[in-house]
Amino acid sequence: MADKEKDNKSLMDSIKLIVGKEDKLNDQLKKDQGLEGYAKDLLLLMSLVKDYYQGNYRNIPYKTISAAVVGLLYVLNPIDIIPDFIPFIGHIDDALVLKFCLKMIDKDLTKYKKWKDEQTATEDATEDKSANTDKDSKPTFKKSDTKKSDKEQSSKDK
Repeated sequence: MADKEKDNKSLMDSIKLIVGKEDKLNDQLKKDQGLEGYAKDLLLLMSLVKDYYQGNYRNIPYKTISAAVVGLLYVLNPIDIIPDFIPFIGHIDDALVLKFCLKMIDKDLTKYKKWKDEQTATEDATEDKSANTDKDSKPTFKKSDTKKSDKEQSSKDK
């Protein structure tokens, strides 16, 4: 029991570290440093890790979230088997580790993507409904407003 709690604490510490480096990952992807083919997958992994950390999505096996964390940590860590600063080959090891992790968690990542798409669709529908309600609502006038308008109109006519 104590080992499981220790593992969970270690995993959450690693996730916290990854979430704190989200900007670094985005910068790395913007620079097209050899991982552009994995950009969507990396962003999806980051989203999964963030949703897990925030408690929004926990319907995932421990081994899957662990693999996602390992893959992201390896990509974000500047110390690799092949250093990232070496042109052309610096990201080969990152891509291989990432590919291995993605293959390992493919089914669970697909389930997460479906869940995420449903959440986005629900949010969009709620926003659209709210916008349409505001747009479709007609102003209500009090009787006194109408009389005031009539008086203003008659004074303008004179």
